[in-house]
Amino acid sequence: MAKKITIEPVTRVEGHGKVTIHLDDQNNVTNTRLHIVEFRGFERFILGRPYWEAPVLVQRLCGICPVSHHLAAAKALDVIVGAGVGDSLTPVGEKMRRLMHYGQIFQSHSLHFFHLVSPDLLFGIDADPAIRNIIGVALKHKDLAVQGVMMRKFGQEVIRATAGKKIHGTGAIPGGINKHLELEDKELLLNGPDPVNADKMVEWAQGAVDFFKDYYKKNKDMIDNFAFFPSNHLSIVRKDGALDLYNGVLRAVDAEGNKILDDVDCQEYNKYIEEEVRSWSYMKFPYIKKLGKEKGWYRVGPLARLNTCDFIPTPLAQKEFEEYKAINKGKPDNCCLHYHYARLIEILHTGEMMKELLNDPDLMKGDLTVKGTKVKKGVGVLEAPRGTLFHQYEINDDDQITLANLIVSTTNNNEPMNQSVNIVAKTWMNGKPEITEPMMNAVEVAIRAYDPCLSCATHALGKMPLEISLYDVNNELVDKKRT
Repeated sequence: MAKKITIEPVTRVEGHGKVTIHLDDQNNVTNTRLHIVEFRGFERFILGRPYWEAPVLVQRLCGICPVSHHLAAAKALDVIVGAGVGDSLTPVGEKMRRLMHYGQIFQSHSLHFFHLVSPDLLFGIDADPAIRNIIGVALKHKDLAVQGVMMRKFGQEVIRATAGKKIHGTGAIPGGINKHLELEDKELLLNGPDPVNADKMVEWAQGAVDFFKDYYKKNKDMIDNFAFFPSNHLSIVRKDGALDLYNGVLRAVDAEGNKILDDVDCQEYNKYIEEEVRSWSYMKFPYIKKLGKEKGWYRVGPLARLNTCDFIPTPLAQKEFEEYKAINKGKPDNCCLHYHYARLIEILHTGEMMKELLNDPDLMKGDLTVKGTKVKKGVGVLEAPRGTLFHQYEINDDDQITLANLIVSTTNNNEPMNQSVNIVAKTWMNGKPEITEPMMNAVEVAIRAYDPCLSCATHALGKMPLEISLYDVNNELVDKKRT
């Protein structure tokens, strides 16, 4: 008799989702799906608003990665107000935004690894769920838990100093930034008391990379073979091929490292990327047009960024990058759990970049904004913690937004996450007489590797119906409507 297993909710991720796994009468997996069960609708309800409100409005998509949406929207509006693209802002405008962005990635990666991922690594996928959580980490590995908290705190202090608030700030505006870095904030972040200062953050970031490398040596077979599958990879890179999380050109490579998209202008992204709608999810499925729906999907995020870039422009992270690339002899890495390795190298890189920028005098002087000839549309693309983020806007003669299209990082990773769920479910569940909690946690481990932000990803309704059920005080169904 066929059976269906439902994992709901998926735990230790941002937002709400569920997994359904269908088994045949021999308990072999026949079908799996990752369902995103939230609906947000931001692309619709910002229509008609003045364009300058967009950077503040769209960041309300999420409380974990608001800076990413704030900056992507601001970058799109830079084009609209005639300020240009990327490095065309004033020195303080670009560098304050970069500092804000690095603080965002540093705090988000730290939260994910230390709080959401480390329980599976420290205690094992099949450990008792009563201890396989952040409380268990705090009780058994206090120093590691404290580091995670303090690293996130530092990143949020950087955001506060650049955006005005730790969550949902207002620092980036069309054409630049609205403030210089205050001397008091600079001194606090550079030379504040241990452990919350830039030097300690770089030291701890290096320690986190070393921790994972040691874990990898002891668990190499498990990590290399868990949800391994070949795929395409996409990110932005600096024009010289360097890792650049804030600005660049679009590059995509296949599983062997051959270029699919050869450093194309982000303003023309929609010439190369299409979105597919499927009836069972609020989240779309992007793919590279010339490869088609079946072969054109790709991964984004830390793993993809280290597969597409040629080098990392900070010394400590570059050294780790070289060691990381040597594992696969320079070829792209297609191991799902290596997302964590790549994520920690990025923590080290952003720690180095924050220290460098905090010592840059440009952040405390000069003009804040640039303006030019206004145009009707603009695109902003950057690398959010979870991967490549696209914001596109069009306006009318009254400065109202008439079109908004957002392809967020987790949406880009939709098909890879579904592939991972399918592989892990078959590996762990096929033919087993009983489905256990560790088997279901293994499926969640695969999803958590991507650090999905499900709230951000559910912006488009597509064709999935909206269903509303009304219950009375006795929990009896009174009415149900589908639209």
